[in-house]
Amino acid sequence: MTKRLKKVVLLAFISVFLSSAITRMVEPVTTENLITIPAPPSFQQHYRDTSNMRFVIRSNVTFENRGTGTWDLTEEERGISLFMNNTWQTVFLIDHSHRLESIGEDDDGNSIAVLDFQRHLQPGESVSYSVSCNAFSKPRMIPDLNENESGQLEDIPENLREEFCISQPPFLVEDEEIREAARAIAGNETRVLTIIKEFVKWIWENIQYPSQRHEHPYYPNETLKKKEGDCDDQAILFATFCRVYGIPSFIQAGCIYLPDFYANVTTWEDHISNELRRIGWHGWAMAYVPPWGWLPIDFTFVMGSFAVPLNAIYHGAATLQETIQYMNINKENYVASSHMYRDFLQQNDFHLYSMDEMTMTFLGDVNCDFIVNMLDISVIAKAFESEPADSNWNEIADITEPYGKINIIDVSIAATEFGKTL
Repeated sequence: MTKRLKKVVLLAFISVFLSSAITRMVEPVTTENLITIPAPPSFQQHYRDTSNMRFVIRSNVTFENRGTGTWDLTEEERGISLFMNNTWQTVFLIDHSHRLESIGEDDDGNSIAVLDFQRHLQPGESVSYSVSCNAFSKPRMIPDLNENESGQLEDIPENLREEFCISQPPFLVEDEEIREAARAIAGNETRVLTIIKEFVKWIWENIQYPSQRHEHPYYPNETLKKKEGDCDDQAILFATFCRVYGIPSFIQAGCIYLPDFYANVTTWEDHISNELRRIGWHGWAMAYVPPWGWLPIDFTFVMGSFAVPLNAIYHGAATLQETIQYMNINKENYVASSHMYRDFLQQNDFHLYSMDEMTMTFLGDVNCDFIVNMLDISVIAKAFESEPADSNWNEIADITEPYGKINIIDVSIAATEFGKTL
């Protein structure tokens, strides 16, 4: 059985989204180091925007038993992933249709919650749940990158290698064809940024985006052999190349706000259906590059010329404030999970329907009901002058710089937007 349902379903639809969204290129943007490793203050950095953005992300999921046996819903199937929180974004779970049974982490350190609802579906029965999140997106930046200033392979901390260079599916580091390909591309180069640049260049020149959607993510040796792959396929191949050289890397997935996008697609012989409203799911790679730290590398949603490999870092989807980071993939073999869950649904005639929706709302709409009114002012007022250590601190009211204190600037933003509604 799959480790976590949403991850498998999400990645099954990534290729569908990108085939529609790849044409939505906008002006170049910039981003900031990810994870919890900040760029040293001496580095030159650039912002795309100085304002924040607030989104409401809503998901509805329905399980339907059309078979003849009982569907025993596992804890994983009742589980939901909670978006990550970092210097780029703050995300709160603001509504859920069922009681939270537990909150914890998966093997990759992603926050998850388990909903308390019906455990067993008899033939002809169905059950649904819904969750909503308040996503607060902040300006993003990335340091200026220069190959001459890049750290060497020997500069990579050993503890990161131990965590993010392991050889286990889907990262087939010991595959001889992958190792030979990586060595042929990067040779004896030791500058980490230069190695990454060469990997990006080679993938862009040799791996095509598939003309037809495939229903499962590829292992990196499949992508290498077929010379094609969608966003996460290319990212997995890249991450495996990096791990061959001892460069820490993993996969990250997130959603992108697309105000004009809509799709309703089915897969796995109609056993899974996903409706997307103003939202698209996407995957990219993360790699550790000394001295700058963790950087996002995108292969298919790039704003700028594909002739410039560093655009994969500077101008990928993760650099957009419209992108909300969802989860990391380092240890879980979601490729195998995808195949297993498809077989499970088809063999038992179980069906899954999901709807994901993303709406941009006002910064002052702190309770995310799509109107700025006295309820929002009240939330900010109750937290006024508070700091994180105070009992009345409420992070959703901290809507603009300087962060870490609710002040008159936060109040003024809500006051300026007062009365606005969607």
